[in-house]
Amino acid sequence: MPTAVITGATSGLGLAFAAHLARAGHDLTLVARTERDLESTADRLRHPGCRVTTLAADLATAAGSRRLTDSLTGNVPDLLVNNAGIALAAAFPAGDADAEEALLQLNIGCVLRTTRAVLPAMMRRGSGAVVNVASVAAYGPTWLASTYPASKSWVLAFTESVARSAPVRHSGVRVMALLPGYVRTAFHQRAGLEVGHLPRWMWLDSEQVVTTALRDLGRGRLISIPSRRYRACAWGLRHLPRSLTTAFSLDLARDRPVPSRAGAHRSADPGA
Repeated sequence: MPTAVITGATSGLGLAFAAHLARAGHDLTLVARTERDLESTADRLRHPGCRVTTLAADLATAAGSRRLTDSLTGNVPDLLVNNAGIALAAAFPAGDADAEEALLQLNIGCVLRTTRAVLPAMMRRGSGAVVNVASVAAYGPTWLASTYPASKSWVLAFTESVARSAPVRHSGVRVMALLPGYVRTAFHQRAGLEVGHLPRWMWLDSEQVVTTALRDLGRGRLISIPSRRYRACAWGLRHLPRSLTTAFSLDLARDRPVPSRAGAHRSADPGA
C-alpha cells in the first residue's frame, strides 16, 4: 500500500487530501494538534483498504515540529503533504509578536524541516513526492499589513528551487507547490478574517483543489493552481504593476488608526 503523511489533516484541505487518498487506497498518518480531533477523523476514514495512524503535535512550536520529523526518520512515506498553516487577522506591526513568530514557524519552519526529513531517503530509493501548500497570495502582497503572503512566497520559492535542482529532477522524486485561492473551509473563520463580502466566484471547493493538485502531481508539474480564474489571478499578480494589484488587495490595517509619533509634539532638541 502507498503511504501518505498529511499535516493539518483534521479540517479543510488537509481533511480533503486525507479523504481522497484514503479512497485511493493509501495508508495514512494524520498530523494535527488535537488528539480528539485526530481520532475522530481517523475513525471516519478507516476502512479495510486503508490503515490510519495519528500523530498529535503542535507544529507551530519547535518541539512539535521535531516530534514529526523524528517520526519520519526511517519511516519515510510515499507522499508528504505539508498542508498545516495559519493566518492572522491582526495587522502588522500592531499584532502580537509571538503569534507572528508562530506563523513563521508553522508556515515556513515546519515545511523546511519536514521536506528535509523525507527528501534524502526519497531520492535514495528513487521515488516519492512532496506537496507544499502555499497560496496564490505567494505571487504578491494580496493581503496588506500581513505576514501571511510573505510566508507563502517563501514556500513557493523554496519548493521551486528544490524541485528544479538537478539531483531532485534526476532522482524521480516529485516536489510541487499547490497555490489555491479562497477555499470553502474554516481557515478564514479560525483566523478571524472577515471574508463574507467576497463574491461567490472567488470560492473553490476543497475536493476540487485536491483533485487538481493530485492530477498535476501525477503529470509532474512543479506548481498547481486550481481553476482557470486563479491561474488568471496568478498571471496578473506576477505581471501587472504593483500599483494596480494593490488597489484590489485586502488591507488588514485600512481602518486602523495611524500610531502617533512619540515625542512629535516636542520641539527639536537643540543639542542633537
